[in-house]
Amino acid sequence: MAVLFGVNVSSSAAPGADPVADAVRAEELGFDFVSASDHPCGTDPTFETWTMLTWIAAATSRIRVATRVLGVPYRPPAIVAKMAETLDRLSGGRLVLGLGGGYSDAEFRAFGLGVPTPRDKVDGLAEAITITRGLWSQPAFTFAGRRYRTEAADLEPKPGHHIPIWVGTYGPRALDLTGRLADGWIPSLGFAPPEQIPPMRDRIFAAAAAAGRDPGEITCVYNVPVRVDEQAENRPGVVSGHPAAVAERLAALLGLGFTALNLMPAGPAPDEQVERLATDVIPAVRSAAG
Repeated sequence: MAVLFGVNVSSSAAPGADPVADAVRAEELGFDFVSASDHPCGTDPTFETWTMLTWIAAATSRIRVATRVLGVPYRPPAIVAKMAETLDRLSGGRLVLGLGGGYSDAEFRAFGLGVPTPRDKVDGLAEAITITRGLWSQPAFTFAGRRYRTEAADLEPKPGHHIPIWVGTYGPRALDLTGRLADGWIPSLGFAPPEQIPPMRDRIFAAAAAAGRDPGEITCVYNVPVRVDEQAENRPGVVSGHPAAVAERLAALLGLGFTALNLMPAGPAPDEQVERLATDVIPAVRSAAG
């Protein structure tokens, strides 16, 4: 299986920021997908993730667009299912729908959405996936969950192909639902360092097998901050150094069982970082991965 490489697109709306141009350049450089995080509340000027990715999809032709990841409590799952079908159809089948339970309680509180408990977040994520898949595949879909429900809901048109759902999960119950329900797992290096990955991945695969699924069909994606800089010192949470050293460390991360990497340029000059990753690092990682 070919390794996939994605790159973060900042949602900054500060003067001079141009996420659409950044995504166009990522496509030109050969990245497989661009991704963006989802934090609608904050003092820094930002774009709303879904709207921004829609503009990106309209300005590109090949590269996939991924939400990394939408916080489920921000938007009703049935509406997200409709939004996702539309964006996937209009983009020519290029959407990856990333979902998460939502970790920023301060943002939920600020926007008057209520603060879900840890159980609420995991249950809500599982129910959101179930509702989304149900609406995408069944007429008059009815579902009664603890957090969300639908009643004889119709969504037309149905997706013309399988839209992948990736989830960012960490705790035992959330890892179990990943194995049961998700198409992909996208943890972040800062929340799940390499030494924690093998038991987490084993739990996902065990849950998949118990649900009668083929664990090999789950795309495992590592979200990794990187800094290509001959003068940079290695620091926790960031893969940094000269290109050969960065490529070596990224190849080692693939050895943990990941089949895709989402790279997040760290430090100043992110546009320069993307160029160096594409030209100096990724070819070496692909070669090392076979």
